[in-house]
Amino acid sequence: MKIIYSFNKRGFEEDYWAREIAAASTTDCQYIPFNHGPYLEPALYIRAQLLDNLYYQQDRRLLQMYADVQDRVRTSRADALLVDNCFPYHPEFLRRLPIYKVLRTSDGPMATYDRDFAYVHAYDHVLYHSPAYSCDMEMQEKLRYCGVKKADFWPLGSFQALCDTSKNEQDILSSKRDIDIIFIGSLYMNKLPVIGAIKQAFGRRFVLRSQATLKKRIYLLLRYGFHGWVTRAPFRQFVPLYQRAKIGVNVHNRGKYTVGSYRMFDLPANGVFQISDGGEFLQRFYAVGEEVVSYESANDLISKLEYYLSHDSERARIALNGFRRVQRDYRIGDLLRKAGDLIQKGMQEAASA
Repeated sequence: MKIIYSFNKRGFEEDYWAREIAAASTTDCQYIPFNHGPYLEPALYIRAQLLDNLYYQQDRRLLQMYADVQDRVRTSRADALLVDNCFPYHPEFLRRLPIYKVLRTSDGPMATYDRDFAYVHAYDHVLYHSPAYSCDMEMQEKLRYCGVKKADFWPLGSFQALCDTSKNEQDILSSKRDIDIIFIGSLYMNKLPVIGAIKQAFGRRFVLRSQATLKKRIYLLLRYGFHGWVTRAPFRQFVPLYQRAKIGVNVHNRGKYTVGSYRMFDLPANGVFQISDGGEFLQRFYAVGEEVVSYESANDLISKLEYYLSHDSERARIALNGFRRVQRDYRIGDLLRKAGDLIQKGMQEAASA
């Protein structure tokens, strides 16, 4: 079976996505990377209506992308097309594409009506990255409600490029960890109360790296006392920073309903003790209390940060268990092979229907 994996990345990310996707190929399943990012700026089709506008206008860049992916399907004799992050394929185009089509979600519920649900009717299969959706239903039920033909839970995972693959469970914790608490990620407004509370409680012991606008930096300074600028960490700096950190905080944009970010796997893959929101959904990814620690509020988080910073052996035990879990279940190569099995099963079910 041959699967074209269509994704949208640039620079350092593009290199390791293409490399690690291709490297996951086996004798039974070959992955063929296709980066749809360079054709036109993703912001031009970030919402479904914007993509529809481009398609209506017959945008030449969009049509070139479609011609190239059609050519890749034909020349590779691919059996399936797996489309990830910022979907560029209009349903009317997909309708004419004679291949098994799979949509992979990687954004939480805050973007699903803009980026996911408008397209699900055009795909044969949906792989969703988190079981969480809303207080009314989980993602599996929501996708059925939307008429999705087949849906499977397929979590995000740990890329080799974002961890030190030379580390094993004997030495993952041996490096000097001089950063008490770290957060690397986007500073959405929903996250700021928790991020700000950590800063106010721990000051310089908390290291924050994020790309933030001038307006947001001023807000952080005035509201939470972030002296100096919040600096950005390129992807190449993630591993060195994580290797220095004792505790990594995971804050999702809509709390437990958006749980499941790449950070959930990057932290333990680098031997960082992880404390995360996620509520009851967190246990779908890790054994809570053994591989990860959960928090319910900013006050609960601060209390637990203080506790685990002063209890080194407990922190190290949980960090090591989290590392072991990632190695067992969440390495990107292994996850891609599992995706191949899910897609093959979906194709067989569709053929016999």
